[in-house]
Formats: sequence, structure tokens, C-alpha cells
Amino acid sequence: MYDLPPDLDRLRTLHTWYAMWLGRIDQAIKQAEEEQKAQELKAQRKAAATPDWVVELDRGTHNPYADVHTGNCHMIGKRWKAITREQAAQLINQGGTPCTHCRPDTELGILE
Repeated sequence: MYDLPPDLDRLRTLHTWYAMWLGRIDQAIKQAEEEQKAQELKAQRKAAATPDWVVELDRGTHNPYADVHTGNCHMIGKRWKAITREQAAQLINQGGTPCTHCRPDTELGILE
């Protein structure tokens, strides 16, 4: 043991110092693990909450106004409603506007 002091008092001081730091490091690890777990849970909830099909809602009435999207489209506005595959196809067939970015009409197999 060439890098440690030879006397008991300084050895005990070093032991106390490093035990304190080890406790702080353990606490930081625990906190980082909890944050990582929370982020993973948030991502899982978001993935589970993403619908397959979405129709945007009118600002005033909150009624569908026929802009149809796939659930993961980045162009979906703040006001939307989850719909089924059949409802999405029906809206598009009745003249609804399919999003030009996510192309729900292509995914639904609707050819114009």
C-alpha cells in the first residue's frame, strides 16, 4: 500500500471521506435509474396512446372536418379524435381530405 498514509487517523479520515462520496454516487445512480425508468414508462404510455387513425376537429364545434391522418402523423393539429379504420375509409370516400404527408388513403388502399 504505497499510496496510502501509514497512520490510523489519516486512514480513518480517508475511509470516512470515500464512504461519503460513495454514498453520494450511489444516490446519483439511484436518481438516474429512476429518471430513466420514468422516461421509458412515459414513452410506453405515449406509444400505447397513439391511435391508428385520426380525424381533425373543427375549432368552433369540435365536429370532424374531414382531414384524415394516420395516428403517427406529425401534421396532426391540437384538436383531433381517434377513429377506426372503417371510419377513416368512410370519411375519405365521402370526400374527406387525406393528409398529404402521411397518406392515409394509400395505407387504406383507397385509389383515386
